[in-house]
Amino acid sequence: MSTTVYPPLPAERLLQEEKDSISRELEWLLESLQETLASLRLGLEECIALLEPTEPGCKLVLSSHRSESLKGTITRVGTRVVACDVQVKMHGLAPTKGYSCYKLAVAADLSDRCLVLDQLAEVRNLVNQSLDVVDVSTWTGDPKDANFISGQLRLLYDNMQEARQALKVTDSNKLFPHNPVDARIFDHPLPENLSFDLSISDASLRVELRTLEPVKDHADTLANFGFQRLAAAIGAARKPEHDESNEVFCYRGVDVRVKEKIRVESADPSLIALMAKLAALEHNVSLSRKALDIVMGRDE
Repeated sequence: MSTTVYPPLPAERLLQEEKDSISRELEWLLESLQETLASLRLGLEECIALLEPTEPGCKLVLSSHRSESLKGTITRVGTRVVACDVQVKMHGLAPTKGYSCYKLAVAADLSDRCLVLDQLAEVRNLVNQSLDVVDVSTWTGDPKDANFISGQLRLLYDNMQEARQALKVTDSNKLFPHNPVDARIFDHPLPENLSFDLSISDASLRVELRTLEPVKDHADTLANFGFQRLAAAIGAARKPEHDESNEVFCYRGVDVRVKEKIRVESADPSLIALMAKLAALEHNVSLSRKALDIVMGRDE
């Protein structure tokens, strides 16, 4: 079944009518996108509110799975960790004086240094940039210029995608062994044989602790690795204690081996909500981009 115009129109006029119809549809779409941008602004402001340094902050419980290796709490306010009270039991880690375990606590006076979650700072910057894009699209630029609005929507989509990704995955260059934390942040400065990493993974707060031992002779390391391969071949190998057992790292300028490793994650309700909001906003922008591309004839 097909639809025709009666009486038939000349080909030139029919082409002009199609262009006029597309022009009217594009004009209507650009007007409706201003309402979409206003809705996006509200959603982005809600995201910023979830990252505001509001007291008393978010207190999260940390506990190692089926062991007493790590127990405690950590408090996040905005992009900073303001309190940490964790008890650690690891081989080669001497207990803190007066305790039966090693006490890991953030120093009370952090005037010149602090424990900042770089991923959250990045997310906040990206959301603020997105708000700027919305303001430019609404007030500064030409809201009736389809190419301009298309470019702004692309910027919004890229920013939201990066922000959501920052809540999912940590840049490996900012973790062990590349980015040692300032040992003075804690009440008792970290011993040289302990590394500490704090990051965000899938909207959860992740703490990683490693006890280290220096590697004195690489020849011994290679020989030991060869022995382990031989033991594995004859079925006499002992199961590695963790995934970094056979690796050597350069940490603070010294070659070290990881003796013991602990990784604990604690879901952060505010970050889960933030990630869900960013995903919804990203989806809305994607639909708007697709609609505009179709009307502009860019859809493949």
